[in-house]
Amino acid sequence: MTDPTNRRSETRHPVHLEVDCSAGGSGDTFLYAYITDISSMGIFIRTDSPLPVGTMLELGFTPPATISSTDTKGDPPPRRLELTGEVMWNTSARPDAVPGMGVRFHHTSPKTRSRLLEIVRAIAYLDSNDKP
Repeated sequence: MTDPTNRRSETRHPVHLEVDCSAGGSGDTFLYAYITDISSMGIFIRTDSPLPVGTMLELGFTPPATISSTDTKGDPPPRRLELTGEVMWNTSARPDAVPGMGVRFHHTSPKTRSRLLEIVRAIAYLDSNDKP
């Protein structure tokens, strides 16, 4: 049976990626945190200082080399992915929850969207191969 409280249309996959978050466009608020799950629509950012719902963020992260490339012969390092998002919920009111915030992506270009989908598919593939 599906969980009626889960409103996500996309499956989230567990990851552990460093992410830089800047809010306010002017860099007034800057967080260095971790993405703990990802989908093509958004991420959960683990942070002890979650931002308010509605905050617009500039996000930047670099996928691991195992996701970005299948060839290990002198490949360039993985390219950093930069996109924008909006804080849709946070755990501020739930002291028993893992501290953090759910962020929905706002895609700026078809190329960025395509690259994000490629990364999420690779993570999903790796995640499915880790299960018995």
